[in-house]
Amino acid sequence: MPETPSPFVYWAQTESQVTLKVDLTDVKTPGVFLHEKKLKFVAYGQGARGPDNYAFVLDFHSEIDPEESNFKVIDRQVDFTLRKKSSGWWPRLTSQPQKPAWLKIDFDKWKSQDGDGDEDEGTGIDVEEKRDITKDYPDMYDKLYKEEFGYRQEDLKKVYLVFYNLCQFVGFAYVLMIMAVRYSRDGPDSMLTTYESVGTAMKFVQLLQFLEVMHPLFGYTKGGFMTPLLQVGARAIILFCMIESEPRMQTKPVVFYLFVVWSSVEIVRYPYYLTQLFKTEFSFLTWLRYTIWMPLYPLGFLCEGIVILRNIPYFEETNRFTIALPNQWNFAFHFPSAMRIYLLLLCLPGMYIMMSHMNRVRYQKLSKTNIKRKYN
Repeated sequence: MPETPSPFVYWAQTESQVTLKVDLTDVKTPGVFLHEKKLKFVAYGQGARGPDNYAFVLDFHSEIDPEESNFKVIDRQVDFTLRKKSSGWWPRLTSQPQKPAWLKIDFDKWKSQDGDGDEDEGTGIDVEEKRDITKDYPDMYDKLYKEEFGYRQEDLKKVYLVFYNLCQFVGFAYVLMIMAVRYSRDGPDSMLTTYESVGTAMKFVQLLQFLEVMHPLFGYTKGGFMTPLLQVGARAIILFCMIESEPRMQTKPVVFYLFVVWSSVEIVRYPYYLTQLFKTEFSFLTWLRYTIWMPLYPLGFLCEGIVILRNIPYFEETNRFTIALPNQWNFAFHFPSAMRIYLLLLCLPGMYIMMSHMNRVRYQKLSKTNIKRKYN
């Protein structure tokens, strides 16, 4: 059976009420079900698809008072006046951020057209006396104007995050798959050419991860930007400064193990984020996301430490990233000494801070008390 079409519905609000204009002419026998949080409408009339049966359902953002609300049918449209239970502006009409294509904002309602101060016939609600609501509430008009595009922005943001997480998952899965195929074919000898075979792909997905530092700043994700900055920045230093810039390190087996650890973490993390975007919960995936770091994070720190340690004599020899005196800045920086200081003083505290953070998050996500609060 073909789906019943929906008419165009235009809405506006004040602090105390919501108005709807259903764009149907010559309406016959309308059926209206009005509840505190829902409106169901069905009627035969002349709409965008010609004479037909039209219907729509609206789940409201907040409660209305059905007893104080009403509607009337006129030749050109059906008008609803819905009294809010609690005064205040709604951020949107619907409970869900996704806006139906047939729902529009009625900007004409922002300026009253009749100014006699009498009650509107059939509604019992005072007509505002030639008020320009855009002046009474200068911020609200701008908010409502933007809201017409707000649903679309919400959808575009979700599409972007889905594409980003899917792209990252495919990238890390590709790196892990290529290494697995080469190892199954060539054995340990394949480790010597790991960077040659998957280094470009790893650099690409690693550079993309810097977008995760920007997501909280743009409001795309929750949380701060310092934690992703530290995580992504530390990996970038290892990948680009320690491995990319030193060809002799690229043939070491530790690069193979490091890429396995990084990729194993990410092929779990990004699918978990995808399920969260669609508000879907898979218990095993959630458990895996907040458990797999326990063996892999220490292994990752160990591999990174080995990369730094093995690179110290190479950077002593090449003086790469070292700034020696004299120079125009009158500043000296010995990169191998900075590497030693990191290994001696910062590596273990950094690992402790990161794992403590992950342990707190794991407790919040998987603890029994959290489950009880969620379902009780």
